[in-house]
Amino acid sequence: MSDATASDATASDTAADSDDSAGSPPTIDRPSLSRIGRVLFGLGLALQASEDFRDMDDTVEYAESAGVPMPELAAPFASGMMLVCGLGIALWRFPRIATGGAATFLAVVTATMHDFWNEEGDASGERLAFFGNLAMFGAALAFLREAYRR
Repeated sequence: MSDATASDATASDTAADSDDSAGSPPTIDRPSLSRIGRVLFGLGLALQASEDFRDMDDTVEYAESAGVPMPELAAPFASGMMLVCGLGIALWRFPRIATGGAATFLAVVTATMHDFWNEEGDASGERLAFFGNLAMFGAALAFLREAYRR
């Protein structure tokens, strides 16, 4: 590479760096990425809730085994909350309520239903569910922040 070419490359890199600090890179549309993320996250919650409704007897039994009070009421309520919040996030309707509800749901469920540290024996399934929910909780918080920025 000649010195002239190297200095041109350095100048364009510097210009690109200054563009990055001033705003978004020209090749990435941040609102589109956020929208895709919200749709995927919201649909994931809604689809999981629909699975819980399909197997409500198992969901109630699982809640009961975790010591949830009134599991026959709590399990359908939690599944309904997850369904409504998931759809709200995916459609970005009432985003503060939807993301706040999802974050609340995930915080409570993650700590109470997937407390792998209290399990005796192999707790790999609960550990996996805990960390999966923890990641979703992080996403809910990020989208909650986005909802309050608008």
